[in-house]
Amino acid sequence: MKKILLLIAALIPLLLMAESEQITNFDDFLSALKQGEEIKIVIDYGVCEMISGNEIKEAPKAIGGLKINAWEFFSKGMMRNEHAFVAFSKTNLINIRGFVFNYVKFKIKDDDSVKITAQYANTDDYSLEMNENFFTEINDGKNEAGLSIYKLK
Repeated sequence: MKKILLLIAALIPLLLMAESEQITNFDDFLSALKQGEEIKIVIDYGVCEMISGNEIKEAPKAIGGLKINAWEFFSKGMMRNEHAFVAFSKTNLINIRGFVFNYVKFKIKDDDSVKITAQYANTDDYSLEMNENFFTEINDGKNEAGLSIYKLK
């Protein structure tokens, strides 16, 4: 019985991967969003450049993921921006040495560059307890960039 359960547990990630298709560039990403596709983001923070407190620091060996529920597209020049981009964010309540709001914001540009802002905010007054920025690119399946995008089937 244990062997069967272990086999099932081992197959679940493979089945989930078979149910998605990797998106490898901004144009395909934006197209999928415009078509109403369900998109999941996986971020490997450990391969990103991290800036905290205006200093480049070693990024944590951590991986996170989320589905995109709400997003916005801003065309080139709309807000004096050099590149068109898609922005989206997510906030969760977590308990890490006490409860905090875990806020993460993504900005994915048309040159495939990515900025991720991760913040912890105090639940009482929303003061920031952590503020880190991560920089990477869209993983195209050939590079070792930190942001992978998947279209769920």
